[in-house]
Amino acid sequence: MKQRLLVMNGQCAMQQEDQGQWRNVKVEKARGVKPGIYNIYLATPADKSKEHSGVILYADKTAIYQQVGKGQYISHDRADFVKPPEPGAAKRITYAADGKAVVAEATLAQKQSRKI
Repeated sequence: MKQRLLVMNGQCAMQQEDQGQWRNVKVEKARGVKPGIYNIYLATPADKSKEHSGVILYADKTAIYQQVGKGQYISHDRADFVKPPEPGAAKRITYAADGKAVVAEATLAQKQSRKI
């Protein structure tokens, strides 16, 4: 089942593909997620040995989706969180030894280079 997130006009629509057509499943406020189309069906499960930094896109009953790069998505099990992070915020997610998620503010460094 393919799912995508369509964000525009301050609204966030969760869509599922049904016989080649995208159908809205749920519509809610965007809560800080930038406008765009996010193909979260491409999300890979989180590697618990690594650190994942990026914007939280969506949280449902079973998973939390995070964008970690352009067109790159990670899905975290919701059961690993004591309190799931809010969508639209940039977070750094690591995992403790017991497998529980540790959420912190992300430090997104931007590198600039100039040619002389």
